Amino acid sequence: MVEDGGHDAAIDSLSTEEWLSCALRLVPSALEKAKEAKGFRGKWKMIILKLEQMPSRLSDLASHPCFSKNVLCKEQLQAFSRTLNEAIRLAGLCVKEKYEGKLQIQSDLDALSGKLDLHLLDCGLLTKTGVLGEVTLPSAVARTSAEPEVRIHSNIRELLARLQIGHLEAKQKALDNLVEVMKEDDKHVLAVLGRSNVVALVQLLTATSPRIREKTVAVICLLVESGSCENWLVSEGVLPPLIRLVESGSAAGKEKATISLQRLSMSVETARSIVGHGGVRPLIDICRTGDSVSQAAAACTLKNISAIPKVRQALADDGIVKVMIDLLESGTLLGSKEYAAECLQNLTSSNENLQRSVISEGGVRSLLAYLDGPLPQESAVGALKNLVGLISMDVLITIGLLPRLVRVLKSGSLGTQQAAASAICRICSSTEMKRLVGESGCIPLLIKMLEAKLNNAREAAAQAISSLMSDSQNYREVKKDDKSVPNLVALLDPNPQNTAKKYAVSCLMLLSSSKKCKKLMISYGAIGYLKKLTEMEIPGSEKLLERLQRGTLKSLFSRK
Repeated sequence: MVEDGGHDAAIDSLSTEEWLSCALRLVPSALEKAKEAKGFRGKWKMIILKLEQMPSRLSDLASHPCFSKNVLCKEQLQAFSRTLNEAIRLAGLCVKEKYEGKLQIQSDLDALSGKLDLHLLDCGLLTKTGVLGEVTLPSAVARTSAEPEVRIHSNIRELLARLQIGHLEAKQKALDNLVEVMKEDDKHVLAVLGRSNVVALVQLLTATSPRIREKTVAVICLLVESGSCENWLVSEGVLPPLIRLVESGSAAGKEKATISLQRLSMSVETARSIVGHGGVRPLIDICRTGDSVSQAAAACTLKNISAIPKVRQALADDGIVKVMIDLLESGTLLGSKEYAAECLQNLTSSNENLQRSVISEGGVRSLLAYLDGPLPQESAVGALKNLVGLISMDVLITIGLLPRLVRVLKSGSLGTQQAAASAICRICSSTEMKRLVGESGCIPLLIKMLEAKLNNAREAAAQAISSLMSDSQNYREVKKDDKSVPNLVALLDPNPQNTAKKYAVSCLMLLSSSKKCKKLMISYGAIGYLKKLTEMEIPGSEKLLERLQRGTLKSLFSRK
């Protein structure tokens, strides 16, 4: 028999075949001793059944083509032999009718039974799932270092295989090594990763050891961030254990699990599944109490989920509105605030109940305060655009909306400027409000915006100008701006992608009462454009064309 003890060097010198012979000799001895045991007969019967399966499992292992070439086989046989020696020792203690340490022996027998289960399972995995073939180098490569990448891939396959076999301590060591490899260069890991490895990782997320769960989620987080395996992970059931880690894991585990959900929630179907698995409340709790990185990841995940219209009311029922407003005011990272603003924009895009909820929770003031930051964000302006229609003119003026919109039109990104122009359209429901918007200095900025490269931005600016020009003071300001007529005429382009043309026609119609403006329109080619627009039946184009042509004919007759 091979005894546990201090002869490590001699033990390690044994070949795989010698370890096989050792295990095969120990099985009959262990069975004989187990059958002689008098105490705990029920437990020994179960152990005997498992011992009786060992010879066939060992035979399967020995007949594998990679048996003698792979260190995993040798390690399995060493572990088998240690367990068989343990069985013989415990059976010897149970031969007598009376013995001391009954509770300890009972505990040891349960542990022994568990080890035998693990050995039988591991042996089956090695022989039936292709693991041995995956992790064994071809003999030609094994004898040379000419193909280092092949050798690296083989070593990584062995690490991945160790996630599926052996006791938890061994799996933890494999996880530690795998994390280090992925931090250095995850490309090699991704090149050899298979679905069975993903299954093993998902299973380890529910291991009894918190340390293993933490290490496993670190690996999964690296995989998810690499943009690989998302579909495998989700289909193999990664969401429920990730959500449980967000809910009750260690601080490090919560962070990695939340970051993983953030990336996975970019898929609409996965975002729906996160809701279905009860992930919303744990994520909201992270936004309330988590560290800054976890907060940002949770806010982004909830933002992704809020893009799905059908789940928005359920999010509100779980308290997301107040949480996002609080995050907008006090989030540590700028990313957290940006995600909160985007979430509020999504929530308020079409649901009046949610719009009123955001207003009643003080969301408008929080969004305006956020706009006072170094770079106004499109999401905050977009959220305000969704809300202003439910707020009275007096309140909008009092809270300082107009100066913020002017600042956005001056220094914001093009998308932010577009949202500001759309907001102006929504608040200009009265003559008084139109006058106040004109006095705030928006008009020159909107006229300049007509030159924007993006069609949607040009359309929003043209629509806002068209709405403002019904006020006489605003009309005069547009008329005196040297860029207004040429910019508006350029928007008469009949290209189907140009959606601003109907607003340009409306503005030019108002300006056509001025002789100077009419001459400018004609000189910039408005008549040619309008003929095509008339054929396209764009509203107002035929009337504007007639007005310009009438002026042209008069000038011709006067010359005669």
